[in-house]
Amino acid sequence: MTGAARAAHQETTMALPHAQSSEVVSVRPLGQCLTEATTFAIIKAQQLEVIRVVLPAGKALRQHDTPGEITVQCIEGEVEFSVGPTAHMLRACDFLHLAPRAPHALRAIRDASLLVTICLAPG
Repeated sequence: MTGAARAAHQETTMALPHAQSSEVVSVRPLGQCLTEATTFAIIKAQQLEVIRVVLPAGKALRQHDTPGEITVQCIEGEVEFSVGPTAHMLRACDFLHLAPRAPHALRAIRDASLLVTICLAPG
């Protein structure tokens, strides 16, 4: 079983522990294993949360906001990411930053995974 397949299998069969300080975590594309993967928090600390969001094609997350800044990096696939009335297309290797409380929504055009970083302590 490849590393990506193992990670996808673990994600679908049990909760993964959060990464510890100085632990190396792979965020490479899951490729064919993407359809088996689920969203999970990589890190949840006092001031920071990092989540690998997995969205199958057609899946949408309704408009919401966060109290702190966020960054979104598209690892694979294609997502329509709306910030207020403006829609952006995010594809592999695209990166987006949002200010605190920026209303946003997203919809997967193709199966996708995103790396989302949330600042939990507004500064």
